[in-house]
Amino acid sequence: AAAKAAAEKANAAEEKAVKGKERMGSHSNDSGLSGAITDEALTDSSKEDMTLFQTILSKLAKTTAAQKAAKKAKAQAKIAQGRLESFLNFQTMVMDRTGLPVFAASPMDEATAVVWLIGMALTRADFKKPKFFIDNRMHPQTVAVAQTRARGMGAELFVGEWEKVENFSDYAGVAVQYPDKNKVVNDYTDFFAKAKAAKSLTVCATDLLALCSLKPPGEMGAEVAVGSAQRFGVPLGYGGPHAAFLSCIDSLKRIIPGRIIGISKDVHGNPALRMALQTREQHIKREKATSNICTAQALLANMAAMYAVYHGPEGLRNISSEAHIKAKALAVGMTELGHTVLHSTFFDTISIQLKSMSADDYMKKAVAKGYNVRKLSETTISIALDETADDVDMQALLECAGGAMALSELRVKAEAMDATGGLGRTSSFLTHPVFNTYHCEMEMQRYIYRLERKDLALNTAMIPLGSCTMKLNAASQMLPISWPEFGNVHPFVPVEQAAGYQEMF
Repeated sequence: AAAKAAAEKANAAEEKAVKGKERMGSHSNDSGLSGAITDEALTDSSKEDMTLFQTILSKLAKTTAAQKAAKKAKAQAKIAQGRLESFLNFQTMVMDRTGLPVFAASPMDEATAVVWLIGMALTRADFKKPKFFIDNRMHPQTVAVAQTRARGMGAELFVGEWEKVENFSDYAGVAVQYPDKNKVVNDYTDFFAKAKAAKSLTVCATDLLALCSLKPPGEMGAEVAVGSAQRFGVPLGYGGPHAAFLSCIDSLKRIIPGRIIGISKDVHGNPALRMALQTREQHIKREKATSNICTAQALLANMAAMYAVYHGPEGLRNISSEAHIKAKALAVGMTELGHTVLHSTFFDTISIQLKSMSADDYMKKAVAKGYNVRKLSETTISIALDETADDVDMQALLECAGGAMALSELRVKAEAMDATGGLGRTSSFLTHPVFNTYHCEMEMQRYIYRLERKDLALNTAMIPLGSCTMKLNAASQMLPISWPEFGNVHPFVPVEQAAGYQEMF
């Protein structure tokens, strides 16, 4: 026992030494990943620096091993009602936000989800149309992964501008980003209508937080929506892990990968949850399977679900609206300093043509103040403002551009400004009681505990299955996940700002 304690102490000291090599700063370069706040109400105050990672691990995710084991047994649903309820919350949240009636799975990441959809499009077209179109304003990592994976699928990937697509009948599917990689808000209604008329699958990669303020893809005519749930309380973690999502129209439910949680009844007539659709090859006949996914991202999906349950529709609208207003205020300030904002529509990110200074000059000043921005050209930059940005950050970014300004005046002008192009959200979302009940810390923690008590886990029973089901992480190994030096590092920061990660790699 003494040797074990000494080893854990040495391990913790080494982890802290590595942590000290990370350079902490604000990330204003987005690229599909944004800073997120994990609320104290979703933490266990009895443990130092414990974030939602460990809260869910210590509560809901005690059942991770149980769930993996139970997936191999017919009794799975009986011993995982808490986990299934949380995943049903995630499912409902995504369907409401995207405006589409069917939700499936929690893919590894947004790029992987898009690759799945290329396969879906080819399947729906009976592989008679091998071409798939991707807009060049999707996130660069999505385009890169799709290009690599498409070759192995026998698909011909075409990357271009969505406005210039003409021969829709050539493509098994088309994919766009909403808002796009520069957070420009485009109306794809006519584009989707033309694609559907040619029987081309319409895919929209999107941002869940933006959809609290913007018209959902389903209302534009998208047949499938995908994206990342990272913005819902999940730290950046230098790129992951983050749960992605996939929702679609009803007619596609037999070719989607993943799983659907359904509400049923038990033998006593009480409401019970189960897997209503399973597509994994371990569950059904291999020739009918469309997925071999495991439970890899279920924990991350539950984290995002709890974030939505705690904040509810009004809280999420406020977070989304605040990010949007801050971006508009920064746009007004940059314009008054003589610079040019390149797009009239945007959500939380603006592209700026700098006047009398180069992009490198601005970035050098920003890095000195602790900020990273994205360079678009020699004179153009992109700045993203997520929910973690405050007035101090905005003032610093304006100072880098030429001077301090009265933020209260900028905000007044921003609130009178429309940057959605008439695509503001009018439909309601998250109307179910679960999203409108647990908004205080005590009730939220009680709810998490009630879900935990519904599951069978290793803290209450022995699970007689081996393989991947028996791997557990020690508390000392999980603690660093909560440290901001590891959790709040954006994957696109310069390598020298992530020396600790490089050492671990």
